[in-house]
Amino acid sequence: MTVIWSRLSCIVLLNRGQRNISLFSNTTPSNWNKVVSDAEKIVGYPTSFLSLRCLLSDELSNAAMHVRKLVGTKHPLLNTARGFVYDSRNNLQMRGLVVLLMSKAAGPSQHKASDLLPQDMISGIYPSQRNLAEITELIHTAFLVHRGIVNLKEWTNSDGPLKDMQFGNKMAVLSGDFLLANACTGLAQLNNTKVVELISSAIGDLVQGIYHEMPNSLEDKSLTDDINMVTWEEQRFLSHGALLAKSCQAAMELAKHDKDAQGLAYKYGKHLSLGHKLNSDLQPFVKNSSAGPVTFSLNSAPVVFHRQIVGQERWRHQLQQAKTIGTIDYTKLRSTIKLEEGVTSTMDLCRYHGNKALESIQCFPSSEARSALENIASTVTKF
Repeated sequence: MTVIWSRLSCIVLLNRGQRNISLFSNTTPSNWNKVVSDAEKIVGYPTSFLSLRCLLSDELSNAAMHVRKLVGTKHPLLNTARGFVYDSRNNLQMRGLVVLLMSKAAGPSQHKASDLLPQDMISGIYPSQRNLAEITELIHTAFLVHRGIVNLKEWTNSDGPLKDMQFGNKMAVLSGDFLLANACTGLAQLNNTKVVELISSAIGDLVQGIYHEMPNSLEDKSLTDDINMVTWEEQRFLSHGALLAKSCQAAMELAKHDKDAQGLAYKYGKHLSLGHKLNSDLQPFVKNSSAGPVTFSLNSAPVVFHRQIVGQERWRHQLQQAKTIGTIDYTKLRSTIKLEEGVTSTMDLCRYHGNKALESIQCFPSSEARSALENIASTVTKF
């Protein structure tokens, strides 16, 4: 008990201060939290416990001890760690929850050749499917930790801050690698080559998607970036949708469902993820302007739509007008973008993906799990 308390205390120490990580968020947190809470009851337990076994391992408790040294620095690994432990506004493990709900909504396979027995299920879900949900969360968490690595070129050679950032980067790499290694070990233990192939390809998609996004995070790059919405959807699917889509498909494979059921589960994960990303990109444009300073990516969906509508030359001119002493005035730029149809086009596309997600699960039997999946898809399309 003393050892467990020591480990938990290390992690809880990371929970001090502001929490700014959001993985599956919504403009109406109370409604979103209710949808999530109801869904968690259906699968048997809160999905915040999915990675608890990993959090209490000897290796990660040692890492947490070292991460404590970053308290007081500005390294983003701290904010990431805080969000994993607790986020008062958003549930951070929605991918695992969706995999579990999909598993329960589809139920056992009716295929005669299946050697799986209904009595092996717990709350309507096979143990292998629960393991898959945990693996999905570990992979997602590992990539979040890795993305918290700081560009050291932006820091001076002063002894204190630079060393803090260097140490934080080392911890981000090691912690992310540890989580990913655990996920790969669990994946091998599922003893299903097709599932291994699916999730391995999803990891590759994540790497490729993040690679595409990296240069787009620079403001100067956005001045000449001519990305269109077709390319935007392809790239965002890789970085935000492939893991959930292929995990949903893998859950069907573990239950020996046919290709049609696997394809529908894949479509639900794909369209839900894209709908969520569009919803997330919309938030700076639909929330109350008096809520405080606004900022957004210059390659978010409303901006890409706007750039397509007004043309590249006019966009560059608008961007220059929004600059003050080399810094972009995002409030002014947002007002300019809202004059055109970029925001409404993004809303329409978000609703489209939400509706496609809903359509994909209508063939599953009516149940609490299917209703929960429908509620999640519907909530993602509310702004």
